[in-house]
Amino acid sequence: MNTIRRNYHQVLARMTAAARHAGRDPAAVRLVAVAKTFPSSTVMELAAEGPVIIGENKVQEAEAKIPQVEPAGAFAWHMIGHLQSNKARRAAELFHMIHAVDSRRLLDRLERSCGELGKELPVLIQVNVGGESSKSGCDEAELDDILSVAADLRWVRIRGLMAIPPFLDDPEEVRPYFRRLRRLAETRDARLPSGLSLTELSMGMSHDFEVAIEEGATLVRVGTAVFGARG
Repeated sequence: MNTIRRNYHQVLARMTAAARHAGRDPAAVRLVAVAKTFPSSTVMELAAEGPVIIGENKVQEAEAKIPQVEPAGAFAWHMIGHLQSNKARRAAELFHMIHAVDSRRLLDRLERSCGELGKELPVLIQVNVGGESSKSGCDEAELDDILSVAADLRWVRIRGLMAIPPFLDDPEEVRPYFRRLRRLAETRDARLPSGLSLTELSMGMSHDFEVAIEEGATLVRVGTAVFGARG
């Protein structure tokens, strides 16, 4: 087994242990292997593990990489980086889920694009839980505004929330941010119309994903621990 596949299995084992420690079903947590900046040949190392979720940060990079990898038929593609409104249609074409919707404008653009494509698309709303000006994401008031139109959407399906909390060396110091996102999902979920639910929480990366799982993550975005350090 090559190094990347070995890393992948080690991360899965750590995820399982974290879920069980928290009294959760390990099957309720999925790994998004973040392949930004890595070539398609590196992604293909995981083809034998399919189905694998691959996370990409940029539309342009995914646009070049997916055609080289897609014949393997082993991957689902998630957009996890900031998405500009003018790239919404191409993102809707390429990805199976978008994690970082942060405005009504982007949501409207995706709804229109998906309608033209005849494609239903699950999305997550990114919340700036740390209030950092350097990071994308809506605040709580904007979140409520975005969720207010959830029932009116025909093609886009809001499935949950996503966050990139402040980077702190001690994962325990990140725990309050994960907990905040979970509680936001719980309170907003209770207000949604029947049939809609915020069941997905995308949070946690290579250095803190186990804490994120303990706090309710259903999707963890792990790059370095799977593919190695980026150059």
